[in-house]
Amino acid sequence: AKELFARHGFDGTTTRHIAERAKVNEAIIFRHFPTKQDLYWAVIEHECELSAFQQALDERLNSGASDREIFAGIAEDSLRRRAKDSSLSRLLLYSALENHKLSQKFFQTHVGCYYERLADYIRRRIEAGAFRRVDPLLAARGFLGMVVYHSHIQDLYAQKRFQQFDLREVSETLTDIWLGGMLDRESSRRPH
Repeated sequence: AKELFARHGFDGTTTRHIAERAKVNEAIIFRHFPTKQDLYWAVIEHECELSAFQQALDERLNSGASDREIFAGIAEDSLRRRAKDSSLSRLLLYSALENHKLSQKFFQTHVGCYYERLADYIRRRIEAGAFRRVDPLLAARGFLGMVVYHSHIQDLYAQKRFQQFDLREVSETLTDIWLGGMLDRESSRRPH
């Protein structure tokens, strides 16, 4: 189901195709998942559990490392996870493009929490005087936006066939660019 949904989207995938691919009777699918929507959500939930990205984020944010190490680590974790398996990205893009209510559920359940955790960290760094005063949620979206966009260019548009990047170097470069805009001018003169 994951492969078919990731390749054809929710609307373009039928339970009949899933049953054929799994070599089971279609009734078996409905015995475990009352609707195709339930199956789709189970696939998304399974992918999220496998990646455990919220736990990894919490570990990074509470590590006591420098801002550069924390953000470069978050970027690298995300890029490695996406390079290993782009299925979740494809599933979510399809559901968002198809205006499917599962994309809203996913955002509220997983993405919104991720942004909030990162925004809370940024808020604390602003209050400590390390980062300049900006909307923490927009800053979190800006940082993750750079990371996700790079991943989309490489994977969804097949640019990795033409230009290979070292993920650590990409992570550090994007972090440096982002931190360059976030650091308070006075605090940037002090060691982190």
